[in-house]
Amino acid sequence: MKGLRMFGLNGRLGSILAMVAVGLVLGGCSSRSLNHAPVEDRGTAGAKSASAVMDPNTQPVKQPQGFENAGKPGYYTIKPGETLIRIGLDHGQSYKDIARWSGVENANHIEVGQVLRVIPPVAAAAVVAPGAVSKPVTSSVVTPVTSSPAQAASAAVKPASAAPLPASSTPVAVTSAAVASTSEDEIAWIWPTNGAVLAGFDEVKNKGLDIGGVAGEPVLAAADGRVVYVGAGLRGYGNLIILKHNNIYLTAYAHNQTLLIKEDQSVRKGQKIAEMGSSDADRVKLHFEVRRQGKPVDPAKYLPAR
Repeated sequence: MKGLRMFGLNGRLGSILAMVAVGLVLGGCSSRSLNHAPVEDRGTAGAKSASAVMDPNTQPVKQPQGFENAGKPGYYTIKPGETLIRIGLDHGQSYKDIARWSGVENANHIEVGQVLRVIPPVAAAAVVAPGAVSKPVTSSVVTPVTSSPAQAASAAVKPASAAPLPASSTPVAVTSAAVASTSEDEIAWIWPTNGAVLAGFDEVKNKGLDIGGVAGEPVLAAADGRVVYVGAGLRGYGNLIILKHNNIYLTAYAHNQTLLIKEDQSVRKGQKIAEMGSSDADRVKLHFEVRRQGKPVDPAKYLPAR
């Protein structure tokens, strides 16, 4: 009897141990299955991805205005320290025109890397009907005055007197560049003041002529033109006036004591536009520049001999 009881106890104990063993095995399997659930893994990865997208540091850097035109002909990328006035002078344009062509609302607020249009927007070539002559497409241009009324009348008659094209001829496209190359270089310049030349032209050190005089002496427009800048916003020039004569030429008059004209005003050759002074200079003088398509050229080669 005692043996049977022991056998029954051992049998129940064995059954209990077997059940415990099975439970441990099942529990281990369940634990491993939860640790590698693909749903949890995907959720964690998705949360990280969403966090990265929402991080403001991962957003694209804002590009300067007009960056898509960088390097294209007729466009210019602003460098440190430059102003719209300087860029206009260096490209032979009114700073207001450049601002308008480039969509700049405030000429005093430009940034390094911003890309500006520095030539007029390209217009489609004009198609000329037989016997007709097209007008060149220009921007803010003052037409040079011919030397005499007779010459002016003759010039006005020439296009009309040209023989008409045959009816079968192909219409001719006339561009402003072709017209400019034959007429806009012909300007009858005068000296802006009568003083002695203190310093001649040098492409690096002196981009014009320095002409002596006394404070208050008249400064004259060297040719007909339109005023594209009046002020003291260009370092090293003092009180400055810039005139645009046509699509090719600008002139600059620096270090004045008094400025007598306003921007966008038309002036005539020989008109008094300022009084000589010493603003931003070491002495009383006029610094006079001639710019051909923005590039400084020697004024002495354009002015008449004294």
